[in-house]
Amino acid sequence: MFGRLKVAIMGTGRIAEIMARTLKDTKGVTCYAVGSRTIENAEKFAREFGFKKAYGSYAELVSDPKVDLVYVATPHSEHFENVKLAISAGRNVICEKAFMLNENQAKQIFKFAEEKGVLVTEAIWTRYMPMRTKLAEILSSNVIGEPTMLTANLSYNIAYKERIQKPELGGGALLDLGVYCLHFASMVFGNDVKDIASICTFNNLGMDMQDSITLRYSDGKMAVLNSTVLSTGDRNGVIYGSKGFIVVENINNPEAIAVYDNNYNKTAYYKRPKQKTGYEYEIEACVRAISEGWLECPEIPHAETLKILNMMDFIRSNNHIVFPGENDNPAVSAAETALETEIKPEVETETVTETEAKTETELPTEDQEAVEQGEYEEEVNSGDNSSGTDD
Repeated sequence: MFGRLKVAIMGTGRIAEIMARTLKDTKGVTCYAVGSRTIENAEKFAREFGFKKAYGSYAELVSDPKVDLVYVATPHSEHFENVKLAISAGRNVICEKAFMLNENQAKQIFKFAEEKGVLVTEAIWTRYMPMRTKLAEILSSNVIGEPTMLTANLSYNIAYKERIQKPELGGGALLDLGVYCLHFASMVFGNDVKDIASICTFNNLGMDMQDSITLRYSDGKMAVLNSTVLSTGDRNGVIYGSKGFIVVENINNPEAIAVYDNNYNKTAYYKRPKQKTGYEYEIEACVRAISEGWLECPEIPHAETLKILNMMDFIRSNNHIVFPGENDNPAVSAAETALETEIKPEVETETVTETEAKTETELPTEDQEAVEQGEYEEEVNSGDNSSGTDD
């Protein structure tokens, strides 16, 4: 492939706008096409962000033979069909988190992508960031000794958003926020999880508004993870070791990493390098992968995506969180048939029924918040713009 990759964006919501601004300043790519459910929205987006082509349907978008990479920025509930559509047209794809509603959907997508010989990867941005590599370097230096436990939380007051509230949009805190906590734990401790205990609170539609998750690993390490859409938290991750501890400031877009010794003295402090939006790293990874002919990005291999989805399936199963169609279609069902042979919690899960920093970015404050809070995506229900998205 010669020249710059022609990137197409599927969806015209806030997160698509931020990606469009990112693409303008990212080497190796060009803003080529945008697709929406209406030609009016697509043309407006194309004019504003300098895209050459605008399409009034996703099918038209992926049918353009000049498209090299499709960025899927639609709601969780639409990822499976949207990504499948792009793959069927032979397009490389990077899809927003959570990658799919469940593990079975992801398995089908990865198999289809392999058959078609195209790249498919998850846009879980923390996996691509330089601060991830820095954290790995610090841990491998043994400065805090053997890490034995970590805690992480991600909380934003966003329960009012339609994409959070509704089952038909793949709602809840887990797929939107808890997924970052699980990825943080995975990047530190790996995926040899032996037991999971979880507890949630719910809205009146059965979507989890708050999640508390504890992971126990085969080597005895533990991770305690919390997420809520009902309030605002510090977003920090703390890794506890035999000779000290590490504090990661904002696990959603790490701003700094502080290292402390056993006497609580700060011994090192690493600031995040200047970034455009943070999205540039995942696009740069796709450029490398496509140029090498890889079908997955090494920053987030397919096996990692599947493992995180497997854990989320298990958590949803134990808390009876089901999205429409999962029970009706065995091919995409996972919530009620999570792989208990892989994860068997020692503690019985209790269910309680009850009713998004970009310091050094070029984005306005409002867009900084949108980046962190996951302001995707076009709404599925036409005419309802209550979540603040474009369609």
